[in-house]
Amino acid sequence: MNKRTPDGFNANHGLIRRFIQLNRAAIGTFGFFIVMMLLFFCGNPHVFSDWRIYYSVLTVLPVAIFLVVPLVFIVTVGEIDLSFPSVMAFAAWIFALGVQAGYPPAAAILAGVAVGLALGSAIGLIVVYGEFSSLVATLGLGFLIRGAIMIATGGRSIAATGIAKDPTLRLLSSSPGGFPVQMIWAAVFVAVSVILYNRHRFGARVHCVGDNPESARQMGIDPRLVRVGTFVFMGFGAGLAGIFSTIINFTWWPTAGDSYLLPTLAAVFVGGTPTWGGVGTVLGGTIGAAIVSFTQVGIVAAGLDGFYVQFFNGLIIILSLIGHRWNQIRYR
Repeated sequence: MNKRTPDGFNANHGLIRRFIQLNRAAIGTFGFFIVMMLLFFCGNPHVFSDWRIYYSVLTVLPVAIFLVVPLVFIVTVGEIDLSFPSVMAFAAWIFALGVQAGYPPAAAILAGVAVGLALGSAIGLIVVYGEFSSLVATLGLGFLIRGAIMIATGGRSIAATGIAKDPTLRLLSSSPGGFPVQMIWAAVFVAVSVILYNRHRFGARVHCVGDNPESARQMGIDPRLVRVGTFVFMGFGAGLAGIFSTIINFTWWPTAGDSYLLPTLAAVFVGGTPTWGGVGTVLGGTIGAAIVSFTQVGIVAAGLDGFYVQFFNGLIIILSLIGHRWNQIRYR
């Protein structure tokens, strides 16, 4: 039975309307995703009616999600991070070394995550307390970390084929019933992040600092600590991304993470997080990651050359920027 307010207004309709207003960006992104997939299906029904095309994307999509979600926090707080691909590679390197040396998988995972957290903390402290531009500073730190990896490894990869036989690691990446289990872990990560972003004190402070640092300071919030915290979370996500990437591919490459820089940035902005800070959407970013991932395979599967991928990625980003500008007053 529908509940009504004293003036006869349907309360359920009010809740639905409020839900749509609060999640307008994510809902719009999801609608775009549905339209895009319908176009791909019409372009090649034979391919897009086959589960294998979806399986191939879902297998690696968690890696992108682990990067996109923390980057939503960073963009919301008013910063940017271009070093996360290098952090991802470094954390994955430590994990691969641990597996190769015969350490327990849990210890190797903890080591990789710890390195990601440490690098994220260091980058955040340098950017925030050094009062550097996050764009330039993280770009330089990314090159520095990547260069250290190349010097230490000589550009050689690490084969970790033993991962395929380890029961513990197969809990993180396997395909029981034909569905990649790593998507379940990614879903848990997204759910926790949504709560952290929308319902937790840390998320509220991220929004406040991104919208107006001076007002946040007057409310007793230390903007510097909050900004550093977002970089720490980015290091955590990058560490998970590197570990899962190595488990999925059974190999670590010194160039790991490089191919995720632009697609991750695109997913954040396509997902409905604008560039000016203070607002954003974790769910939208997750859907944006799916859009970018399916775009890369969908264009080729639909019969177009791979050269169209960058064109359509650029088109999607421009359209998202136009949408953000059109909605800017409503966001505020």
